[in-house]
Amino acid sequence: MLRLRPYQSNDAEAILSWSKYERAFYKWTAGVLGDYPLTKEQFNAVTNLMAFTAIEDNEIIGFFTMRQPSESFDELRFGFVIINSEKRGKGYGKRMLQLGVKYAKEIYGAKKVSLGVFENNQSAYHCYKAVGFKDIILNIPETYHVLGEDWKCLELEMQL
Repeated sequence: MLRLRPYQSNDAEAILSWSKYERAFYKWTAGVLGDYPLTKEQFNAVTNLMAFTAIEDNEIIGFFTMRQPSESFDELRFGFVIINSEKRGKGYGKRMLQLGVKYAKEIYGAKKVSLGVFENNQSAYHCYKAVGFKDIILNIPETYHVLGEDWKCLELEMQL
């Protein structure tokens, strides 16, 4: 059974081990936490956010954060979503996010959750859509300059 628990700093080693390739690392961090490869100390900056570790039978399966994008308590924004590379494609990401959405609605009292995903990260995009997130069309999509390329960020949200 997949469960969420608060992130613990000693989770960093396992989570960072899933980013074996620089390109994959930037798809889930956008370089916000620092450059590849990230140190455990740099990664532990996530403790300033609502950070969650997904576990199954005490094995770390996934990780994500949530934060308030504004002063309002009506919305929480997911970030830094990652699943153990050996567990991808098996429904763990969907189940982890469903638990996060349930927390946002039932515990936090949010009315909406949102997130951004790079358009070159189709597996994550399809996972978010399967959870129930809907595309938001922006006049000017946010773009990040990553590895010498411009990566367009797609915006998604779900009303709770």
